[in-house]
Order: sequence, then C-alpha cells, then structure tokens
Amino acid sequence: MAAFGRTQLLKLAQMSSMSLNGAGSATRTMGAGQLGLGDSQKRFKSKTSRLAKILPKAKYGGRHTVTMLPGGGIGPELMGYVREVFRYAGVPVDFEEVNINPNTEGNEDLEYAITSIRRNGVALKGNIETKSLSPNVMSRNVALRNELDLFVNVIHCLSYAGVPSRQKDIDVYLIRQNTEGEYAMLEHESVYGVVECLKIVTRENSERLARYAFDFAKKHGRKKVTTIHKANIMKTSDGLFLEISRQIAKEYPDIQHNDMIIDNCCMQLVSNPHQFDVMLMTNLYGSIVSNVICGLMGGAGLLSGRNYGTEYAIFEPGTRNTGTSIAGKNIANPISMMNAAADLLHHLRLENHSVWLREAIDQTINVDKIHTPDLGGQATSMDVVKNIVNYLQAKTKCGYHLLEEYGSQKTVWQ
Repeated sequence: MAAFGRTQLLKLAQMSSMSLNGAGSATRTMGAGQLGLGDSQKRFKSKTSRLAKILPKAKYGGRHTVTMLPGGGIGPELMGYVREVFRYAGVPVDFEEVNINPNTEGNEDLEYAITSIRRNGVALKGNIETKSLSPNVMSRNVALRNELDLFVNVIHCLSYAGVPSRQKDIDVYLIRQNTEGEYAMLEHESVYGVVECLKIVTRENSERLARYAFDFAKKHGRKKVTTIHKANIMKTSDGLFLEISRQIAKEYPDIQHNDMIIDNCCMQLVSNPHQFDVMLMTNLYGSIVSNVICGLMGGAGLLSGRNYGTEYAIFEPGTRNTGTSIAGKNIANPISMMNAAADLLHHLRLENHSVWLREAIDQTINVDKIHTPDLGGQATSMDVVKNIVNYLQAKTKCGYHLLEEYGSQKTVWQ
C-alpha cells in the first residue's frame, strides 16, 4: 500500500505545483490529497460499471466477516445498536472492529482499516474524524475512498410517509463521484498569501461514473438522468464532466438526459424535487445536494449511503455527519445506520434479513411513529432500536418455524 508519510505527500504536492507553475518556481505546500491520485487510480481499467462482485468469503458455516469502523461522535453507539439488532435477528455476520484515533497524525490505524477491508471485502462505517489542523494530514474518510477506489456513492432519497417534512413523496437516486473534484485535497500556496486548490476531473473517471449512472437507471427502471454541474463558470473541469455525460447519454436512447447548474439545482430541489429521477454529479455537488434533500425529507438521520468500487464496498449514513454534539445522550437517530446495515445485508445476499430489517424500519417510522427529537418526536435512540428488535424477533420466529416445517434452509434463507 502506498505510504502515507508527510514527506512523501509534501513531495507529491510540490511536484503537482511545479507542473502548474513551471519547473523553476518555488511553492509552499498547504495540503496533500495524493492518496488515490497515483497508483490506485491507474487501476481504472474496467470499461463497464462492474461493482464489488467479489463478495467476502463465507466462513464457519456460511458466516460473513465484515469490517466495522465506528468512527467518532455518535458512530460507536450506532454500531452498538447494529450489533444488537443483528444478534436478535440471527444475522450470520461477524464484525471485525477497527477504531481509528482521530487525535493522531499517524496512519497506522488507517492502514490497518484498509487492510481489513481488503481482506473482508466490505465494511460498515461511521464518520471518521480527523481532528488535526495540519494541512499535511488528509481526511481519513477521503483516504479510505481513494485508496480502495470507491469511485461512486449512491444515496436513495425515498420519503418516509410517517415523517413530517417540507416535501412529500420524494424518490430520487443520487450518483456521486467519490474520489476526485475538490476532495482531491490538493492545495498549495504558490506565493505568500495566494492559495490554490486543485479540482481534479479526469475523462476516465467521469466516463465510468456516467456509464454507471445510466446503467443504474436502466436496471432500476428509471426514466431520466440529470447531470449537475457548474460548466458555465468552470468551463474546463465541469465542462469535461458535462461533455462526457452527454456522450454517454447517446448510448442510452430510452433514458432522457438533461443537465442543470448546481445553484439552480438547489433551488429546484426545494421548490419541485419531483422533477428529478437519477442525479449525476461530481464530489462536492453531491455533498451539497444530499444534505439539501435530507433537509427536505426530515433530517440527516434517515438516509444511508453506499460506496462502491470494482472490488470493495462500504456502507454508511448518507450525509456523513459525525453528530458529536449529541453523542452519548440517547437521542441520536439510528435509522440511517440501520438502513446502511440493510444495504450491507443486501450486498451480502442475505435477502431475507435485509427485507426484514427494512420492514422493521418502516413499521417503526411510518406505522408506530417512534421518532427521535430530530424528527420532531420524543423517543430515545433505544426506543427506536427496541421497536425494531421486537419486530425482528417476531419475524425470525416465523422464519424458524418455516425452517422446521419445510425442513430445508434454502426454503427460508435463500
């Protein structure tokens, strides 16, 4: 694995700066985001949107091992809830927990986490804090996505009928570029008082993301893909992204394609989100749009996010918020992490468990209306989890009854 050392990062950033400012001009580095912009991105050879088809190997009688990254803030308590729900539901998953210290500038924990995900193939993740203010210490979340080449982030923005919200009946998929753009974290001070931030957009990554979006729309019966951009101002970078989207769209005549400038997009989301079906966008715009939609639907505690590459997958809450201010108060909404856990189970092809967990979430939020304070309710985190567990216990008892009745595990679980 590529080294994370400060010296190497500084050298790479300086080389990048020299290429922009001329070989003779001196620069002073302000940041480093080289992880994933070197060797790992040279592995982008697939011409299709094949995703994470190498599943973790089942061990010890069909059980899966999954890397668990609790992260900071409310992450550890949400992971504890997932463990309890999986235990009561009899989910055949064992977690390998890896904690990453947010206060250190070293990367030993991060390297172990990456090794664990490469071994297991899949992870459940909270938001990992990087508390260092040093410009030479990059975000651990960004480093994970870059090093594992998790090039696409998918969020299904589906309204909950039982949640009071500013807009109803939203059903939109966000397809977000995950490793480039402003999140390349390439900053430098070319002369004193002048800081430059590099926005990375490559033809190869833009093409495979656009192709994934259109393949996704076709597979899921979606009718339209909207490319979000700012090509009127960033004519070269966003211009390339938009140009490639239009080129790929021609290969899918049955799917409508249009584009929209990011600032107009935010206004349109607030006024009429139902015009969108599948939204395709670069990294930063994805962060903005996902938070806008979550605000329209009821808050950050509902939606999950899926990060896919050609070999690995990571599942996490959709808005990637740490929630430090509410940590340990028993008021954090566990639904986003529960939805991430359901996505994980679907990925592992544990379909019954995935469906049951989603049904339990629906029952809790829409029918029983057990809502935490962020949704305008008075329930605690444990109230939500207990309701989910009660539903799952009833389901699993029914499942085991069927297992005994039909005498075949395949009848029930596959």
